[in-house]
Amino acid sequence: MGRTADAIAEGVAIATSAARLAVKNHILVGTIAEGGVFDTEKYIADTREALRAMAEESEEAEKTLTALRKRARGRHSDPVGTHDYRDRDVRNLRRRAKQSHGVATKLREMMDDPEQLGVIVEEARKAAWADVRHNLDRRLKVESMRPDQDPDYDRMREARMQALRLVDLQALSSQQRARAKRLKKQEKAAGKEAAKAASKASSKRS
Repeated sequence: MGRTADAIAEGVAIATSAARLAVKNHILVGTIAEGGVFDTEKYIADTREALRAMAEESEEAEKTLTALRKRARGRHSDPVGTHDYRDRDVRNLRRRAKQSHGVATKLREMMDDPEQLGVIVEEARKAAWADVRHNLDRRLKVESMRPDQDPDYDRMREARMQALRLVDLQALSSQQRARAKRLKKQEKAAGKEAAKAASKASSKRS
């Protein structure tokens, strides 16, 4: 890839990471702090909005850079500040505007792609679970007391149950679906092989 394409890819990666972090926080608040259920469609909508906000930021950056480029054209005096651009900066400003445009375009494409949105939500869910698990593990190591001695036992018990519903059961369900899919594919392949073998045997007999 060229310099512009690399910059666009990096910008999209940063924006995607930011969206994933935002959705992870929504999941933690919605399912743990507020005791809600994990609703994939809700978090897909949250992901879309996070990407939309960052696409709009990139579009604003493109407009700003374009205005700066137009103002810099034909100016050859010494600059008086960091953002006081001159004619020699025109090429760089054009490239940066193009990069911002590319990032915004890619993010808006992602907003309309259910598969990519689903991937971000799944990654955010796993990240949320990692946070919960880390906090619980740390809590268990630090506090080795009986439930009646722990004033936060009930609250932490609810958090553990939420974590179980959020990740463990859903992960188990996902694993079972994947396993069933693999078995079905293997059975189909075995059926084809058996039919092929039967066909060869029939041909030999005839």
